[in-house]
Amino acid sequence: MTHDTPLSPRPLRHLADVHRRVLTAAQLRAHGVSPAELAERCGPDGPWRELLPRVILLHSGPPTGEERLHGALLYAARAARQGVPAQPTAQGPHRPQYPDAVLTGPAALALHGFSATPPPDALNRVDVLVSRQRRPRSTGYVRVLRTTEPPEPQRVAGLPVAPVARALADAVAEPTDTETVRRLLTEAVRGGHCEPAALLRELARARLLHRPHVADAVDAVFAEGRPAAEDRLYRMVREYGLPDPVWNVDLRLPGGPHLGGLDAYWPDHAVAVELDTRVPRQDDEAVWSRYAGKREHLERLGITVVYITPRKLRDCPEQQATVVRTALMASVDREPAAYVVVRPR
Repeated sequence: MTHDTPLSPRPLRHLADVHRRVLTAAQLRAHGVSPAELAERCGPDGPWRELLPRVILLHSGPPTGEERLHGALLYAARAARQGVPAQPTAQGPHRPQYPDAVLTGPAALALHGFSATPPPDALNRVDVLVSRQRRPRSTGYVRVLRTTEPPEPQRVAGLPVAPVARALADAVAEPTDTETVRRLLTEAVRGGHCEPAALLRELARARLLHRPHVADAVDAVFAEGRPAAEDRLYRMVREYGLPDPVWNVDLRLPGGPHLGGLDAYWPDHAVAVELDTRVPRQDDEAVWSRYAGKREHLERLGITVVYITPRKLRDCPEQQATVVRTALMASVDREPAAYVVVRPR
């Protein structure tokens, strides 16, 4: 008996019950299929076909989208388990394992439910992440991406899939048009697939925020998000009984320099609200310095500035209203603020 001889071959009729009907040559050997029989079955008139090197489709028709994804993972994971069949797991006898292989890019986004990407059966390419130490090569419809920072995969439809932020960063890493990137970013943020901060962190980690096709799309998406944040700010003031401020104003010292724009200002209390809609970049420290400098200048003049992020307005508006109300009430205990000119912005 050689090391290739299966200890307890399983009949081929068992394979007909496998939902995805895609197995590696090593797994088929474990089911008792000899190399000669495999070659015959994958011949021109045979009932099977080789989907990818050493990955076999157990029918002769075109693969489904699910079979293509399953095959891509088996191909990328094959080297780590060469000659070892997929084993039953606690989740069920046919739930396959894919050591060190994770779907990413458009294929992962499609599984996450994105409408801006084609469905799996219409994708020309399937991206799979493996660790940098691995050596599988891109082939056929599979592009292998090596990484030193593999993500913690999520299970979607039983397949290991990169989180949305990582999948999107991998999808836009190569040059593409701004409109495509913009559609993906918009769906990720507005569709609730991931938090904007997580997405921006991933794009920054991948050093993509300064690439023109990504930077333009990021600016457009987050600029479009400001009106929604402003609307939530209006509703917060109205629904939680805050006094009416003056909206969207510029402050200026009499005959002096411009002090900056504010989203809401209560002149009688010298309290201001500004929406923090900054887009983090690699030069974020410089941007934050400008924000901090503006805030310090206004507070030296006796004006309290409350910064509110769009996420906080969305998730906890009552808490933000309490912060503003506290600042308004505290104004009676402060020294009078310097006189400033308030103008519409």
